[in-house]
Amino acid sequence: KYYQAFKDIDWDRHPIVPTDPCFRLEPDHPLGKTTWYQNLPEERQALLGIDLVTSSMKTGIVFENVLQRGLLELALTIPDRDPKFRYVYHEVIEEAQHSLMFQEFIDRSSRPTQAMSRSDKHLTRFVAGLGRRFPELFLLFVLGGEEPIDHDQRRALQHRQSLHPLLARIMQIHVTEEARHLCFARGWLEERVPQLSAAKRCLLCLAAPLLLGFMARAMLEPPESLVKQHAIP
Repeated sequence: KYYQAFKDIDWDRHPIVPTDPCFRLEPDHPLGKTTWYQNLPEERQALLGIDLVTSSMKTGIVFENVLQRGLLELALTIPDRDPKFRYVYHEVIEEAQHSLMFQEFIDRSSRPTQAMSRSDKHLTRFVAGLGRRFPELFLLFVLGGEEPIDHDQRRALQHRQSLHPLLARIMQIHVTEEARHLCFARGWLEERVPQLSAAKRCLLCLAAPLLLGFMARAMLEPPESLVKQHAIP
């Protein structure tokens, strides 16, 4: 299954209205089930809901930018006639399509998003370089970013009928293709980690809980700017 952002999504059929009730959080959402959120006016509930969506998509664009750069670094280490080379480039193409559809949704929503800080830019350069220097640590970073979002979107798609049609379509495409990407990262780690030196395996063991915890918060928690904007307690 392969999708293109401007071929497989009917952008003009379903305009995005930020106050549309479909952007209100579901009652089982961690924030949507709080008394504070439920006491907000319906219009503010919708605005907070769509801002969480666009903020998550902006973070996703940054993450997938790092992912693509790291995969291209990784591709330079793959020998001739190894099918991993072909796979890696297909994933780069798919991640670029994901970024295109995320940015198109953000643009059409007309909602503000936060730009990446200078320190974050330096961090992305370091992580992308791991694709060549330490692919296993890089792919652990990849799983840390993709697993939480994949879980969150699968949960959201259980309420697909109540989602905005564009958002539901984007999630469906993303979940379908990310299943392949997650499988590749897990497969690479299962194959390559046993071949690493004891020092590198020890480093992965120490890094795993810290990296996965950091990435889960980065991908799922609202950024500080959004907390201040909506006065989330």
